[in-house]
Amino acid sequence: MKLFERLVLAYLKNITVPLLDPLQFAYRANRSVDDAVNMGLYFILQHLDKSGTYVRLLFVDFSSAFNTIIPTLLQTKLTQLSVPSSIFPEVHGRHYSHRPHPGQEIEQLAAWCSLELNTLKTVEMIVDFRRNTPALPPLTIMNSTVPTVESFRFLGTTISQDLNGTLT
Repeated sequence: MKLFERLVLAYLKNITVPLLDPLQFAYRANRSVDDAVNMGLYFILQHLDKSGTYVRLLFVDFSSAFNTIIPTLLQTKLTQLSVPSSIFPEVHGRHYSHRPHPGQEIEQLAAWCSLELNTLKTVEMIVDFRRNTPALPPLTIMNSTVPTVESFRFLGTTISQDLNGTLT
């Protein structure tokens, strides 16, 4: 990373860190993948402590998530985070200079500015410790039935239906 980029990044972090969601783990100091996995497991276990409950975990995959960022929406979000508008040309120029420009924003607008769900890589895992577990209806997204799995590799940890996790 070049010196100027580091300076801009440090400046942006000073402005935005107090405004970020406390459950934001990526690109945060003293936060790790392990923290994200442990926090997720904590919320699951907290829910399962209530009698008669179960959890349906949906592991969603988005196709080209970072390539679908629309500059005007990014600028709006940065404004909401109190980032000075004088920084926008720098952020926009550095992030998008390597991408093709002709018709790009029109194509993205035509695709309704949303992320494309990759249903082939999206899976569900059901955690249910009840004695009598009724069959649950299958989950359907975009006319595709989401497969149910017994374990899933999430952020480098394989999590199974019994909530045992192993590093992989």
